[in-house]
Amino acid sequence: MAQARTAPLAGIGGCLAVLVALAYPYLAVDGPVGAYYGSGLVNPLVAGLLAVLALIVFAAGRERRTEPDFAAGVTLAAGLFVALIVFLWAVTVRIDVVEISPLHRWITLAVSLTIPVAGAWYARSLRLF
Repeated sequence: MAQARTAPLAGIGGCLAVLVALAYPYLAVDGPVGAYYGSGLVNPLVAGLLAVLALIVFAAGRERRTEPDFAAGVTLAAGLFVALIVFLWAVTVRIDVVEISPLHRWITLAVSLTIPVAGAWYARSLRLF
């Protein structure tokens, strides 16, 4: 039963990591960050909105303010969409628009994968599959 409380906590951490990764260029770059995020196929800030949604649902499921089964399913689906959006952005973004490390996009992709992994762990801890 401890995993049913630890998994959403890991998901909350993953959501916060995605938000920090998406906010990093605004703090570190003097330039058109909007052009950087807008140059890819999909704007990754949409993934940021989904990460906020997943964060809220992880927290609600962990505190049993919503059904844990429902929370696990929503966070798994939202996490998959976050990872897909960040992946599509990462492979199509122009990194010459601003002076930022080319690793930023891959680090953002790596931390975005923590959300669906935590959602799957949460569902598994509830014995949904």
